[in-house]
Amino acid sequence: MSHGQYNVHVLESSDPAEIRQAMPFFGITDIDASLRFYVDGLGFAMTQHWAPEGRVRWRWLERGGAALMLQEYWKDGRPAGAPAGTLGQGVSICFMCADAIVVYHQAIARGLAPSRPFVGNNLWVTSLTDPDGYRLDFESPTDVPEDTVYADPT
Repeated sequence: MSHGQYNVHVLESSDPAEIRQAMPFFGITDIDASLRFYVDGLGFAMTQHWAPEGRVRWRWLERGGAALMLQEYWKDGRPAGAPAGTLGQGVSICFMCADAIVVYHQAIARGLAPSRPFVGNNLWVTSLTDPDGYRLDFESPTDVPEDTVYADPT
């Protein structure tokens, strides 16, 4: 089964501001649970942090060329103040990667429960939801027919 390849195109810019990156910034309710999910489960590395009063409340995480930021809601000197309702409702972040099926197997091996990969729009897609409800899609181009569902090798 082919997992596919993709090409990255670098565009020349005459824009003096040259915007270089968009980065998800998630407000979260429990930084320890989120770090277990993103670092231990998905293999992101912690690269920067903010720790007022010695407690980490913000983290910059990276894996490959992707990055995201997490900041715990805080009010009156403790974790609190998150808006009512499901935080990640309606939010989906798509990570383009070399092989979404490898991400699927890595996530399972690290104790997460990603969705079974399928082909949609000429992409293998596997998804997870983080502890606060933010949906993460890991996608990689393929020439496998649309609507194919991945079957683990026997």
